[in-house]
Amino acid sequence: MTKRSLVGAGIWAVVTALAFLLINPILATFVTIVGATVVVVVALAGDWENHPTFEQRELARARKRAEKRERTKDARAKDRARWEAHQARKAGRSKAES
Repeated sequence: MTKRSLVGAGIWAVVTALAFLLINPILATFVTIVGATVVVVVALAGDWENHPTFEQRELARARKRAEKRERTKDARAKDRARWEAHQARKAGRSKAES
């Protein structure tokens, strides 16, 4: 937790205690819920700008794709050979029919 979150939670706790001491319990519950929501939203929004740039995300994706291509190169070569053999058979049949 950051210091900012702890300060917000502390302020929320003090306001909640005062609300229950000074006003109607139903209104104090409302103040408590709204205050907790504000504290959570502020805590979640605190690192809103801490994210990778588009270029960093694309570089990570490119690395993953390169690793996958390297891992599957044998299967792709096998598929390519089967396709070329199929095309050769198909060309042979069309010449035989002509």
